[in-house]
Amino acid sequence: MSAAQTPAASSYAEAPTRSITAGGITYAYRELGPQGGIPVVFFLHLAGNLDNWDPRVIDPIAKEHRVITFDSRGLGGTTGKVPDSIEDMADDAATFIRALGLDRVDVFAFSLGGMVAQALIGEHPDLVRKLILAGTGPRGGKGMAKVARVTYLDILRAALVRADPKEFLFFNRNAAGKLAAKAFIQRLQERRKGRDRPVTIQGFRAQLKAIRNWGRAEPADLSTITQPTLIANGDHDRMVPSVLSEDLHRRIPGSNLVMYPDSGHGGIFQFHQQFVPVAVKFLQG
Repeated sequence: MSAAQTPAASSYAEAPTRSITAGGITYAYRELGPQGGIPVVFFLHLAGNLDNWDPRVIDPIAKEHRVITFDSRGLGGTTGKVPDSIEDMADDAATFIRALGLDRVDVFAFSLGGMVAQALIGEHPDLVRKLILAGTGPRGGKGMAKVARVTYLDILRAALVRADPKEFLFFNRNAAGKLAAKAFIQRLQERRKGRDRPVTIQGFRAQLKAIRNWGRAEPADLSTITQPTLIANGDHDRMVPSVLSEDLHRRIPGSNLVMYPDSGHGGIFQFHQQFVPVAVKFLQG
């Protein structure tokens, strides 16, 4: 369904999936919120598709901003083969954004998406006005190359108890973390119709290869990121160690850092009621 034919949605769970073709790739995306102003483009995490965004984060931001989520090349409903480099993913993101006729956006990036966002600014700096980096780390950051090992381990742990791997990867395995994990997974199921295609094993492996290469590469010069930047994480992130959020904060000039106590990789989802007002204020400031 084209954008012209698609009615406005009142919530992310109801937002129709649209498509646009650029550079030989047809991108699946959803959008929500008022037209006009600077849109907020959301960059996905490892093995994520359009259904993996928390509606308690998307919906409040979309009250004031046009929000756009999309599947990267080869993922979910987007065609093509998943790239095995972060830089290629960033180029694809730029292609998608410009295909929508946009020349300036805010970026909300989580986990792998945060790596792609950093590369996007490195290669296409004029495209981004403001940047939110959640649960992510810098190129060449200490411990980045271990993300794949932790991911496989937690997928196995989840399989043994027939749980969604995100319950292990995103949340601490204490009482509060387990409750937050269950609530998060339930929220992701609020969309009943028109759900996205699952990510393939091949695509997942290509993403992990890209993360490993990003972690082993020479550290980036983050002083070149001049965009206002908000960095957020839980203080016990096992997947992308929390110290890497602190590293980003030290190295990105003028950045702001918020850390949520006793929470993991998905700290912004566990503490969405506290985080979303901070994100909204940052985007509006």
